[in-house]
Amino acid sequence: MKTLLRTLCAIVSCTTAFVAAPALAADCSATVESNDAMQFNVKTLSVPAACKTFSVTLKHVGKLPKTAMGHNLVLTVPGDVAAVATDGIAAGVANDYVKPQDARVIAHSKLIGGGESTQVDIPVAKLKAGTDYTYFCSFPGHNSIMKGTLKLGS
Repeated sequence: MKTLLRTLCAIVSCTTAFVAAPALAADCSATVESNDAMQFNVKTLSVPAACKTFSVTLKHVGKLPKTAMGHNLVLTVPGDVAAVATDGIAAGVANDYVKPQDARVIAHSKLIGGGESTQVDIPVAKLKAGTDYTYFCSFPGHNSIMKGTLKLGS
């Protein structure tokens, strides 16, 4: 009987460890979809503080080309969105509508069109706890609609 109890306890312990393991690991990635109606499908991203890098895959699920309905993902503080977007327009499509070496930009993806995807890696060390960040599309005219909030979690 003692052997049976020990075996059952061992099985339960191992099963619990396997079930709990994913909860302990930080999920350091997310996917955000964009479409031809100028929308992101995710409005809030929470970045686990345990991550060194947080990777966001941006998928354009629409059909229009990037010249007509291109999307990117740019991360900055909320107060800089309008200025970064304006400077991005001046930087042009060749720069993915992001001013080169813009210190206000924490991270940004390349510009993509319908059916394409890209990834942007956000260095978590550049984020501060308790601070809200805004991710948005800097394609001309999109930033007022296509945006979301990113926060550093615990």
